[in-house]
Amino acid sequence: MKRLFQIYIDSYKGLSQAAWLLALVMLINRTGSMVIPFLGIYMSSELDFSKPQVGMVLGCFGLGSVCGSYIGGWLTDKFGSFIVQASSLVMTIPLFLIAPNFRTFESLAVMIFILTLTADIFRPANSVSVARYAKPENLTRAYSLNRMAVNLGFSIGPALGGFLAGFSYNWIFYGNALAAGCAAIVFFYFFRNRKARTELPLKPAKEKIITGKDRNAYRDLPFIVFNIFCCLFAMAFFQLLSTLPLFYKDVYGMSPSQIGLILGFSGFVIVVFEMLLIHSLEDRFSIRQVMIFGTAVSGISYYMLNLQFGIPWLYLSMFILCIGEMLVLPYMATISAKRATPNTQGAYMGFNSLAFAASNILSPYLGTYAADHFGYPVLWLITGTVLMGTSFGFAWILKKL
Repeated sequence: MKRLFQIYIDSYKGLSQAAWLLALVMLINRTGSMVIPFLGIYMSSELDFSKPQVGMVLGCFGLGSVCGSYIGGWLTDKFGSFIVQASSLVMTIPLFLIAPNFRTFESLAVMIFILTLTADIFRPANSVSVARYAKPENLTRAYSLNRMAVNLGFSIGPALGGFLAGFSYNWIFYGNALAAGCAAIVFFYFFRNRKARTELPLKPAKEKIITGKDRNAYRDLPFIVFNIFCCLFAMAFFQLLSTLPLFYKDVYGMSPSQIGLILGFSGFVIVVFEMLLIHSLEDRFSIRQVMIFGTAVSGISYYMLNLQFGIPWLYLSMFILCIGEMLVLPYMATISAKRATPNTQGAYMGFNSLAFAASNILSPYLGTYAADHFGYPVLWLITGTVLMGTSFGFAWILKKL
């Protein structure tokens, strides 16, 4: 136990103060992660939407995420990561506050699109900030710290959201607005005058520094293929946020508070184990080996859902899914950051965010459609198989990267 604790301490050594502060901002923001985990349940239980309607609204969430990721990457390269992050946090506050007033299928779909677009402008800008404040040798651990903050917030947010939903689903929107406001204040206070380690001065386009090695992220063929596999991974993996909560409610009859606890458990597992895992593996295995194994492990976790051994089995499946997540997601950001040059970090991180965002357009609709027409067992079989196939895809393309 003493050795394990020492490894845990060592895994945080060398990380800059700015990396910790970015993680703090992310923790506060993601503690308000109450809307997305319960959006499907809110629409089916509170608004009486059909499963296809739920899937289409969640698809609008994905479309907004795609647009936000693309625009966020472009804005970051043009105006800098600070302005983009601060603007996104501030603008989401009123949107969360008015969202409960949109209760028809059409109006809620438009509202979710606008809300997600505004919120996800933050993502590529934040990824660029991590890359520019971190030491190059600590880049993966800096992203892991940031993800640890996300997941710590996610372990608190759904549990709190499940509690608030017991009173009124409106409160999950208000809670998200409060968290965004607090994150905006903390971010502005700590970063308004802070200089990044590798920040390039913003200049007119004609004065832009050219390294001779700049690539266009959207013409970089190996990186494009890599992002296609990232998208497939995300389409399968993020059933976690669309159909999996519905599965818990429909098949196991779990209440919002119970669903919030199991989703919060996933965040807790990642907080406890991710930095230990990354620190233990980074010098022993290649990124390619880790990502292949992690993707396959994620597939196994979804296959497990077709074996009904009660609530403890669901927690075990979630634990294994978390192991897969910890072995894949941090390295995707690392690959994207290292593939870019200083002039193109926003575009590369935005493109990688775009791959995840694009998955959320079709994934919720296809998942809810499969569950509604063929049943959850078929859905989990397809999901696990897609992840297994994606692990072979990573094995091929990562050789070229």
